Amino acid sequence: MLRLAFPLVTHLPPKKPPPIRPRPPPARRYAATTAATSSSPSPPPSLPELPPSSVYVHLPFCRKRCHYCDFPIVALGSSSGTTPSGGEGADDPRIVDYVRLLLREVAATRPVSDDGVPLETVFFGGGTPSLVPPRLVAAVLDALRGRFGLSACPEVSIEMDPGTFDAARLRELVGVGVNRVSLGVQAFQDDLLRACGRAHGVEEVHEAVGIVTACEGLQNWSMDLISSLPNQTEEMWEESLRCTVDARPTHVSVYDLQIEQGTKFGQMYTPGVFPLPSDTESANFYKIASKRLSEAGYNHYEISSYCKPGYECKHNLTYWQNRPFYAFGLGSASYINGFRYSRPRRMKGYAEWVQKLEDGTWSHESRSSDSKDMAMDVVMLSLRTAWGLDLQSFSKSFGKSLVLSLCNTFRPFVESGLVIAMDMERRALPHIDFELDLQSEDDFGSRVAFIRLSDPDGFLLSNELISLAFGIISP
Repeated sequence: MLRLAFPLVTHLPPKKPPPIRPRPPPARRYAATTAATSSSPSPPPSLPELPPSSVYVHLPFCRKRCHYCDFPIVALGSSSGTTPSGGEGADDPRIVDYVRLLLREVAATRPVSDDGVPLETVFFGGGTPSLVPPRLVAAVLDALRGRFGLSACPEVSIEMDPGTFDAARLRELVGVGVNRVSLGVQAFQDDLLRACGRAHGVEEVHEAVGIVTACEGLQNWSMDLISSLPNQTEEMWEESLRCTVDARPTHVSVYDLQIEQGTKFGQMYTPGVFPLPSDTESANFYKIASKRLSEAGYNHYEISSYCKPGYECKHNLTYWQNRPFYAFGLGSASYINGFRYSRPRRMKGYAEWVQKLEDGTWSHESRSSDSKDMAMDVVMLSLRTAWGLDLQSFSKSFGKSLVLSLCNTFRPFVESGLVIAMDMERRALPHIDFELDLQSEDDFGSRVAFIRLSDPDGFLLSNELISLAFGIISP
């Protein structure tokens, strides 16, 4: 899920950038040192406004709630789900009843377009979707195929946790259409895993990696890691990164721990206060990950996302490109016709919501976002990526004067190297070219076509830099 919460700054920075304490930006699972270069993934195409071709499906079941988790989940108990679909736990009525409710929502959702645009990506997130029997995952895919259509080769991702599947279950999932796995490892130290309240240990991590890498027909898989955990040291972080590189996933997601209110960690800890690392230590974790993964051949294509060439998560690119998408299930959020809307986070409320959808008493069609909200979404999402903000496209949508205001705001940060100006080929431009373009307002854009945040220093300050932009868009 995308968290669209940044403090607004309503004044321009002084000539020199103000001192800002670096901190890895918050990133939720659901993410070149100076500019995009030939080693970076190809930039996303400039797409016309199209109907949704992606869908997120929330499967909320977990063995237990992790200490940092604030997602809408249903805890089944630590003994749930380590066997194939025919084994113990396969017919848990809580899972079966929920999937039936989910299928009702899919059936009651009218496609945005009658043109028959098929789904290109499906992402099963949670929760721990690998606890759901493969036959029920297949039932959801069949429902999506029947309602919206699936392309010939869709990317179908599923989140899986170590200890919740065996080789037989993974083969069944691949057999019903899953072709990408996101493995929630988080750390390679038992002490850290226990401190987080994770239901698995390091031995189960290695077992899961072995199962995934040995699975015939599955070449595309991702590993999740979390930095800034309680009592985590730089040596621990280096070890987790080494183990990750040795496992050779095609994609790696690195998240900085966020302390959320209402979680166990929220009751136990204060950000930046021991045993949590300081902001400086957290920033160092981020820099280490960027360096180690880049050295291992991973492209840092989004703030929290790294991949081998050609293995960007197509589903997540839908988010970063601000394209519309369907979502189904408890607490999930859709983006349709310029409007983001979420389902209730509690099961009773979700069931009532589905009933209203079936009765025709709820519809998103009359709702929309204003242009300021849309502009802020574009800026925030674009600046999270290595491709950056397309100034020409942004100008066409929101006006040249706003582009000039944004670029003037970022002026000192371009000079300091935190923001990089790029030409039409996405080659980094010297600061003087950026200045000359700004001075010739009528001809602005003759040199500068894109701006992006530098890696890793600009990415580390993304919250603050994007907040400055928000203050210009909505003062």
